[in-house]
Amino acid sequence: MAFAVMTLTDAAANRVKAIVDNAGGDAAGIRVGIKKGGCAGMEYSVDLVTEPNVKDDLIEHAGARVWIAPEAVLYLLGTQMDFEVTTLRSGFTFHNPNQTSACGCGESVELKPADLAALAAAGQPTVRA
Repeated sequence: MAFAVMTLTDAAANRVKAIVDNAGGDAAGIRVGIKKGGCAGMEYSVDLVTEPNVKDDLIEHAGARVWIAPEAVLYLLGTQMDFEVTTLRSGFTFHNPNQTSACGCGESVELKPADLAALAAAGQPTVRA
């Protein structure tokens, strides 16, 4: 059984495909990672991929391709990526069980690594080494 680090909603997949289509010929998908920054300590990063990194995990859903940076895997296990449009903003959202807090504006988060022992005890497959 294959295990995806992260899942995509149909809305997120549609937005990824639109980004790739608008970017031109060399775009293959997007890459999701995390970086230090913001008042809560970390931020999600989303970048266009023209040449995939062989160390990244690939997630595909409804024709959309999303690569996960290896340093982000433990922080993103179990995350669902969505895309929402509201009156005030539109963008990707991350429903992450490893998030412990977020700043008031919602742009930065505090994340903890996934508890692999808890995942194993719950019968969830773990990430390969």
